[in-house]
Amino acid sequence: MIRGRSNVDEADRAYARTVHAYALLLKRIYHIDIDFDYPLIFTGTDPATGLDCHFKAQWNTRFLEVQTVGDIPPMTDALRRDIMTHRGHPEQLMRLLPPQHFVFHGFLVLNALEVTAQEELSSLKHHLIDRESLISRHRFHSLQGTLRTLFRQPDLFFSLAAREGAQLLLLHAETPLAYQCIYADSTHYATAELDGSLYARAVLQGERVCIEDLTTYTPRSAIEEAMLLHGVRNCVIAPLVYQDSIIGALILRSPRPGALHALNTVQLQEVLPLFAMAVQRSMDELNTRIQAVIKEQCTAIHPAVEWRFRQAAMHWGERRQRGTPVEMEPIVFEDVYPLYGVSDIRGSSTHRNTAIQADLIAHLECAREILQLGHVYRTLPLLTAMSFHVSTHIAHLETGLCAGDETTVLDFLRRDIEPVFAYLHTYGSEVGAKIDTYRSLLHPRLGTFYQQRRDFEDSVMQLNETLAAYLEGEEDKAQAMIPHYFEQHKSDGIEFGIYVGASLLEHGGFDRMHVHNLRLWQLLAMCGLAQQAAHVKAALKVPLDVAHLILVQDTPLAIRFRFDEKRFDIDGAYNMHYEIVKKRIDKAMIKDTYERLTQPGKIAIVYTQPREALEYRGYIAYLHATGALTDEVETLALEELQGAQGLQALRVTVAFQPLSPLRPEETAESVPRPTC
Repeated sequence: MIRGRSNVDEADRAYARTVHAYALLLKRIYHIDIDFDYPLIFTGTDPATGLDCHFKAQWNTRFLEVQTVGDIPPMTDALRRDIMTHRGHPEQLMRLLPPQHFVFHGFLVLNALEVTAQEELSSLKHHLIDRESLISRHRFHSLQGTLRTLFRQPDLFFSLAAREGAQLLLLHAETPLAYQCIYADSTHYATAELDGSLYARAVLQGERVCIEDLTTYTPRSAIEEAMLLHGVRNCVIAPLVYQDSIIGALILRSPRPGALHALNTVQLQEVLPLFAMAVQRSMDELNTRIQAVIKEQCTAIHPAVEWRFRQAAMHWGERRQRGTPVEMEPIVFEDVYPLYGVSDIRGSSTHRNTAIQADLIAHLECAREILQLGHVYRTLPLLTAMSFHVSTHIAHLETGLCAGDETTVLDFLRRDIEPVFAYLHTYGSEVGAKIDTYRSLLHPRLGTFYQQRRDFEDSVMQLNETLAAYLEGEEDKAQAMIPHYFEQHKSDGIEFGIYVGASLLEHGGFDRMHVHNLRLWQLLAMCGLAQQAAHVKAALKVPLDVAHLILVQDTPLAIRFRFDEKRFDIDGAYNMHYEIVKKRIDKAMIKDTYERLTQPGKIAIVYTQPREALEYRGYIAYLHATGALTDEVETLALEELQGAQGLQALRVTVAFQPLSPLRPEETAESVPRPTC
């Protein structure tokens, strides 16, 4: 026996009874037909399956009579109009035809018509039209429950697949939906993995697939074997078509053979377009997320100036509609103030050359050890001669690394030494083991020893990441002060540029005070970068020192977006002096000395105008008072650079604060050089 519950609340049931009563008396007494069919749906649970069943209540009034009491209101044209106007409003009907004038005699028969299929199809349509139909596990489980009720299969499972380029993205009810975007969390298959599978038949060939028993299906691909492993015996896979293209598939699975078949899945035809629409909507959301990542990580359009690009795109679209030339308008920001800073790894080229030199020597020494060990087992003059040539290369490298040495040494090893190892491998297990060790130490792509270079590159990367992360955090604070354009580049250290001015702001609000504020912020950030560099140094496999520099320019300039290079650049020949100074200043020497301007632990502030130095002296005094800088301030004249004359600098020393030391797993001293 099915126990039922109404899907309509008591107020709605009372409304339906009243309007039905007036419809009946109007028909019986006044011969006026009112077409009224209020759906009362009752839901029950089938104890055999645990699934819902839906029943529609149908009124049978053949055993009811309507009698009048006293003088009833005469039916006039005006009353008829009022009744037809208010036929859906019980209060008005009761005012027009008072209920005390009418009595019902007899009984009412209520028939229950099962409408489970219609109700579940309607529920599916309602859920799938909702924009948020596939964004959570709860909603996905709700869809699965509806499909179970529709097909009367309590153990049915439901999945959705979507095509994305050369991948098939598969989502099922057990998938954790962490990102509120279904296909960001799905299982991904390369289309090549689908060859010969049921998915390929449905998604690539557009065939609706119905397999009554997977155990009898042959030939089975890895996909079907995995389904069997998870208890699936019966499945239906229906392609989803959107705008004449197959975009994915609906997959229904059951552990019972024959539970799903061609006849009971005919009902799917009605909702497949809605599933296709929901999948396409979710794929659009995924693409929006991907575009956001690309925009954030891979393009030069900074959020502070995005408004100008939107504006240009709108103008471009308007011109295109008018049939005028559709080239994007220039994007130029006039009268912006530049700020430039660099934290440069001191002696990075020397460190790199030293690492190459050490790896080459280690490579040669390992090769020489193999030759000498082979000579112990069999006295061959050729092995002695080869050891001599290896030693000659080692002696040359120990005097210093020259251009072309790396190529020369590697050519020598590959051409003259390594071919002999195949023969030496037959000398016995000791020689063979040494050759195997040699080969294991070779870089898989470069074919040479790479330990010291890897240590150097790892140290550069760790230092860069530390400095960049700190600077990005400080930059967020600066953006909150005044929106500005910011760019950062990492190589052997980091460099960053800032442009700020009224033309960069969509809604105004710029004041010259913001320039001075950013200059103080930049000097504070440089002190922080120096602290970070000193702090991380102990954790590096190769200890690296960092020198810091700020370039000051008080004259505003213009920047232009280069569409071909997807980046901003200085606009106008008269502004190029600033760009030239930026490229050459880090190698500047103090006038009449051999001393580099930039030094580890210090910040050099390069300027051309006395008023710029005066401004920065005020900042330096403040930072000395806060403990960020020492009281040492040097005023320096610089040697002339090509295209940049008359430069001067202030140089200050960072007051390093004690920090808890970093404990690397292996410091540079504890990392042994590769040995055979």
